[in-house]
Amino acid sequence: MPSKDLKNTLKDAAYDLKFLLNRGYRKKVALNLVANKYLLNKNGRNYLVRKVFSNEKSRDRFVKIIDINNIDDKTIFIDGYNVLISVETICNQEFGSLIMCDDGILRDIKAVFGKYKTSTSTNTALNYIIKFLYKHNPASIYFLYDSQVSKSGELARHTDNLIKTNGLNGTAVTNKNVDFELVKLSKDYEGLVATSDGVVIDKVDHVLDIPYWICKTLKYY
Repeated sequence: MPSKDLKNTLKDAAYDLKFLLNRGYRKKVALNLVANKYLLNKNGRNYLVRKVFSNEKSRDRFVKIIDINNIDDKTIFIDGYNVLISVETICNQEFGSLIMCDDGILRDIKAVFGKYKTSTSTNTALNYIIKFLYKHNPASIYFLYDSQVSKSGELARHTDNLIKTNGLNGTAVTNKNVDFELVKLSKDYEGLVATSDGVVIDKVDHVLDIPYWICKTLKYY
């Protein structure tokens, strides 16, 4: 857990960054100004990148967020690594790395995507996701994993098996451009997208925050 002094520093930095974003500064420029002012390291910058957004951006994203109780008979396209990593964090009870962000999305600030490796938590997290969705009766679920990540094919096959074992319609695949494919499929099939990736959220109509709803079920949020 961050120290009290670090928490106060990050709070002040977040305030300054939001102010600049609301004034129309580009995020990269504003982030550099704030990070340099407060002498933030990589972790501090990463925290601000994921948490802080302008009021306008936050409002635009917030209206896209779907209640878990409204996914009945809906098709859900899941940003595989994005959701899986956050749910593994929940399963490991590493709640300190989860933050509720300005745009209403729960994010993991560890930033391990490019270095991701399966672990003993992977199967637990996948089962948790699939069983959790099953309770809310979606029409089908589709996991998309980035093919450039090591052993993504094995993970997709394992996920596909779990989907079928649990009696859900759907599949799991790998793709070279998951962001593009999530947007395209959600438009073609009027589906929901499960992700915390802001770039994707900005391009789709409806977003499902699976880690948030799992945390809420566990009474963490």
